Amino acid sequence: MPVIIRSKDCKPNNIFPGCQVKSLLQPDAIGSDQIFLDHIKVSSGAEYTIDLDGAMIGWVQVLSGQGSFMGVTNILTPDLISYLPLGFQGTYVSGEGDSILLVARVPNAFRFDPEVRNMAKELRQIDWTREPILKSEHDARKRIYMATPTLAGTRAFKGEMITYPPGAAAPEHHHVGAEHFQYIISGRLIALLNGDRQELEAGDVLYNYEHELHTFINESDAEAVFVEFFVPGPCETVWSPGANVCAWLPTGIDSEGRKPAREIAYHIHGQDDGL
Repeated sequence: MPVIIRSKDCKPNNIFPGCQVKSLLQPDAIGSDQIFLDHIKVSSGAEYTIDLDGAMIGWVQVLSGQGSFMGVTNILTPDLISYLPLGFQGTYVSGEGDSILLVARVPNAFRFDPEVRNMAKELRQIDWTREPILKSEHDARKRIYMATPTLAGTRAFKGEMITYPPGAAAPEHHHVGAEHFQYIISGRLIALLNGDRQELEAGDVLYNYEHELHTFINESDAEAVFVEFFVPGPCETVWSPGANVCAWLPTGIDSEGRKPAREIAYHIHGQDDGL
């Protein structure tokens, strides 16, 4: 069965002065070592150090606040996602005000992408707000890709941000070849997990194994947003009988209404070629 991690139930650990870490996804909680996910609060001026081993990659998403890695010019803001290369070592320093980070790590990444050494050797940062907004063909959901082979330089993981307006629902499906999680950024959603109804709210994490039937419904009167990441990136999506195949249409704009940094054509979820 899928595993739900409630952020409000996770006790933070103070691993550095001014730095609180909630371990959301760990092997003892999910029974899998495909991905580790931490929620990090870094107080103004405080530091958080990331030290990956030589076979581990990952990414950092700033949820709120801003800061920078020592020796890196770019300021990390919620508009950026940072891809961590093999063996990355760096210290994040929070700017004025607290920073909230999601830090993900993929151990032994070679098992998911034998070509992972071709990933950029330095920290790579992408402004995801310049990515094109895609609209669902059959409902009002919207999608923005957060990590693809083109963006991250690896097939070890893939990620996207999905918006559910009030009343929106996804077709029921399951995946083969990857495990994945959803982290609820804002709003509330109903998750139907193998027919079991569960409520999710901001800060919750849902972890799905292979072959787990799932779908989401926004029954609230406010928009709901989550990010989801797959490890490995490529996988097969299987739709339940009678469900609409989830296809995505280009809108020609990014999240700020601008012409996007690139174009992504009509495609069905799981068709990763060219992304």
